[in-house]
Amino acid sequence: MHHDRGMKKWRAFASMPEQYIGLKKTINKQVEVAQPVLTEEQMEQINFTLIEALHTNKQVYLTYYKRDQCITETGFIQFFDSLGDLFIFIDDVFELKNRMRLSELIDVRLA
Repeated sequence: MHHDRGMKKWRAFASMPEQYIGLKKTINKQVEVAQPVLTEEQMEQINFTLIEALHTNKQVYLTYYKRDQCITETGFIQFFDSLGDLFIFIDDVFELKNRMRLSELIDVRLA
């Protein structure tokens, strides 16, 4: 008698879930980046760009450091406080408010 298994997809490496965990850790270590140290001039330029983007309501490209990675997003600056090390950024995709510290910023460019 012939016994049909049906439509089962063969997954060669699914039998070893530990392998997935190990591969993910290895890939994450490869993309890790040390947080760049900004000069005083770079920090001043970031402050000026943030103020301009806030007052003119222009879209910005924002690059920041989070969880050992550099992330770039586009959106609008809603609030900016240089003394409190805080700004609020509304991303362009989901229109969510993100509270961030100025010390996490790497670069800000007007779009």
